[in-house]
Amino acid sequence: MEKGTLVEFKVNGDRRLGVIEKPEGKKDWIAIDENGNSHKVRPQKVDFLVEGESFKYTDIPRFVKEVTPHLDASSLEIAWELLIEEATPVTPAELATLIFEEETPVFCYAAHLLLSDDKIYFKKKGDIYEPRPQTQVEEIKHQIEIEAQKKLEKEIFAQKIQQALSGEKVDWQDSELTRLNFLEKYVLQPENPPKQALDILESLGKQKTPESALQLLIDLQLWSKHENIFLRRSSYPNDFPQQVYEVAHSILDRISTNEFIDKDSQRLDLTHHKIYTIDDESTTEIDDGISLEFLDNGLARLWIHIADPTRLINPDDPLDLEARRRSTSLYLPTGMVPMFPSELATGPMSLVQGQICPALSFGVVLDEEGAVKDYEIHSTLVKPTYRLTYHDVDEMLTLNIQGEEEIIRIAQEAKKREQWRKNNGSVMISMPEAIIKVKNEEEVSIELLEMSRSRLVVAEMMILAGEVAGKYCQEHNIPVPFRGQPQPELPPEEELILLPPGPVRSCALRRCMPKSETGLTPSRHASLGLETYTQVTSPIRRYTDLLSHFQIKAHLRGEELPFERDQMQQIIYEVVSTSSEASFVERQTNRYWSLQYFLQHSGEVWHGLVLRWLREDDGLALILLEELGLEFAHRFDRNVKLGEQLQLEVSFCDPQRDEIRFREAVFN
Repeated sequence: MEKGTLVEFKVNGDRRLGVIEKPEGKKDWIAIDENGNSHKVRPQKVDFLVEGESFKYTDIPRFVKEVTPHLDASSLEIAWELLIEEATPVTPAELATLIFEEETPVFCYAAHLLLSDDKIYFKKKGDIYEPRPQTQVEEIKHQIEIEAQKKLEKEIFAQKIQQALSGEKVDWQDSELTRLNFLEKYVLQPENPPKQALDILESLGKQKTPESALQLLIDLQLWSKHENIFLRRSSYPNDFPQQVYEVAHSILDRISTNEFIDKDSQRLDLTHHKIYTIDDESTTEIDDGISLEFLDNGLARLWIHIADPTRLINPDDPLDLEARRRSTSLYLPTGMVPMFPSELATGPMSLVQGQICPALSFGVVLDEEGAVKDYEIHSTLVKPTYRLTYHDVDEMLTLNIQGEEEIIRIAQEAKKREQWRKNNGSVMISMPEAIIKVKNEEEVSIELLEMSRSRLVVAEMMILAGEVAGKYCQEHNIPVPFRGQPQPELPPEEELILLPPGPVRSCALRRCMPKSETGLTPSRHASLGLETYTQVTSPIRRYTDLLSHFQIKAHLRGEELPFERDQMQQIIYEVVSTSSEASFVERQTNRYWSLQYFLQHSGEVWHGLVLRWLREDDGLALILLEELGLEFAHRFDRNVKLGEQLQLEVSFCDPQRDEIRFREAVFN
């Protein structure tokens, strides 16, 4: 190379033109770029040498300006079409002659730029460029189109996000929702962040954290401010499949046109009974009722009537399989997620006041002590007389209303029954219970549930039905989900008596109670004081109850049982697992809204009670907020005693992080 030669080389990967000034050592050269800066250049690092003219570094801008108008990539396609037939390779100088008809420095350098920047038509091989095969060119063009389309979609996606963030209504395409789903996955599984979610957050200049992803979903109005993340993380379905809705509507249509055929054609008619259904005012699925039949010699037969959804469904049909998949109705502060479509659950499946309803009825006669003296089970027809709330029944019992001797006698039988279970070893634990409800997706209320006389009556009747159902299935060797509970090791009486009575003592007992178990073998239920027990009183809301109904009703009809022992065992295993997950969702959702309640009542002082130690050495205890029925962990920096009364206020609360801390209130 001589002084004045124009060369192209790379500086930090960027193309640069320079004019050779002088040698540098034995191998290198000094080149001056258009800004007068010096660069040491090795000959093997020169990408192109402009021949046929001597330059000064001040000529470089003029040269570039002359080259630029000739950088038309379409001319490269024409050259490729001329060369591809013979697969003729070409140099930049030869390409200049072919497309510009001259080999001037300007045209040769323009040809070099076209070839070196080309990614479609030619590939470099040494100092020459070979035309690519036609199939390869078509494939590259196709890929470029795809990339261009992706880029366009990405730009449109980013634009839509900005529109949505500014409050505009946006119609998302399916492909865009798929991309946004990665944000949801990041929130639900923060330990495994999808790259696509991180890319979205980065493109918006947001922190790449699950909290940022959650806030973005809320800001985009794809999730609500109080989205139930626990429910989304679970396998519990929020909506019913279309097929389930279609089957439900088909049943409703056949009932309305009197085309529905009841499998139990010989039902016992109990429509003349005075039947009480007793629930909370907000309850819409009415699955149990109670009546009383006076007998001779001062005896009475208690009747527990249970809704009969199995008349509308068959084992393994779409409704049954969907109920099995859900395992239970989900009761959340924001509302219920039913096990069956609500049109069925609150309609023909429920015991509706004033309507003739099919039921599975348990008739029980108690002896003087409260034990089961005699029982019978029938598929029945009933006509609920009164739709009552617990408050209604409490008033009736308190006022001893004349003309309602049935409900008064039922309460007396329930009291006798409760005492019999106590004598039989039942463990009665009474702890405050909070009912949390949310209105208008925001307003939280907490009601302290008191175990009133009416609730005790209903509870005893439901337990009685469970014992009778368990006895029947045990006597006839019917495989159903029996419920049992191992005998607890309770603290010695002299140790319990040292604890303050009430919640502290009940908490100590509760801590000793083993988990209940569900299986095919009848076993003692320690806390209920029963030798055999199976749940049957909520078949609209609990799938294990529905299983027992299927089995019992088939046996009553003299038919083959729908579920053999091995199949029943497998179903129980699946349902118990799903039920446990549903219970976790309920607990966590209640916890979230309880923390929201404290945010809405900041500054208030709460009455607390020290229930028990979690880690006494660390001062960590479980406390009860008595007026709310809520329990929390709290760390003390002073000595306290179990049962000690406290005045507490919230010092920190973050529902999203599930964190709440209290401090003892100080009064001046």
